[in-house]
Amino acid sequence: MDRRDLKIIFMGTPEFAGTNLKALIEGGYNVVLCLCQPDKPVGRKHILTAPPVKVIAQENGIEVYQPDTLKTEEALEKIASYDADLIVTAAYGKILPKAVLDLPKYGCINCHGSLLPARRGSAPVQRAVLEGDKVTGITFMKMDVGMDTGDIIDKIEVAIDPNEHTETLMNRLAVASAEKLPSIIDAWVAGDLTSTKQDDSLATACPPIRPEEGEFTWDQDALAIHNRVRALSSWPGAFVMTGENKLKVLDSEVLEDETMVPEELKASVPGTVVKAKGENLIVKCGKGFLKVKELQVPGGKRLQSRDCAHNFTVGNPIM
Repeated sequence: MDRRDLKIIFMGTPEFAGTNLKALIEGGYNVVLCLCQPDKPVGRKHILTAPPVKVIAQENGIEVYQPDTLKTEEALEKIASYDADLIVTAAYGKILPKAVLDLPKYGCINCHGSLLPARRGSAPVQRAVLEGDKVTGITFMKMDVGMDTGDIIDKIEVAIDPNEHTETLMNRLAVASAEKLPSIIDAWVAGDLTSTKQDDSLATACPPIRPEEGEFTWDQDALAIHNRVRALSSWPGAFVMTGENKLKVLDSEVLEDETMVPEELKASVPGTVVKAKGENLIVKCGKGFLKVKELQVPGGKRLQSRDCAHNFTVGNPIM
């Protein structure tokens, strides 16, 4: 089938989805409708902002539909009216009802940000970074009514750098998905691909990140704190509390060269500043030392360590 003859409905919301939508548009597919989450208030001024997929769709003359739910007759009739051959989803944020899944001739393909059955759910990339995974990837899946339980069509493995943040990893996963998606669609429609059932016994769940998950304490391992920092730096941010004061750590590294720490400070209480000079703002943890690279003190702005390390006193608690 010629790509222009294949009518596709695309469902997705954030940048990850937008990258995949661009791949379909640039690949010459006939994207007849885009579904995404409703516009949401953003920032301190709560400015109503369109999601990336909506912006890209409108720039390319594609109709956008933003229902609060797909479980209505109105939504079903709207989607059915396009008589689509295929539905493609990527980080849409809603489970598709069976009535929607049954509409397209070639079913529904989802681009999921993990190596299924591992990390089913809405936060697979954040959870992979938070838990220190060394490898993740993209799974192309034939959707069913479950939460990421459908049959697997193909996978791409992507290594995770130990200092990589969620946002950067998400961008790399989006590119990997977008590069492979056109060939997946072509082979799927041609009948050249088969799918395999997931082994449910290997499944792990990835529920949404909660704001309170950003909190850590200095008596934790430096690596665990570092993973929390890089997993949650975009939202909600990793933070430590001293009374009612919140210190955010927005970028960090685990200190590899512990000779940088004076011997008399190596057994300090967790939370103690052991070096504060130039770019080196180093804090004792329950195990190891954390090099704080970017932080935000209560009521202050984001600061690089090189711009504020001199404000901290070696031998004292960081807060």
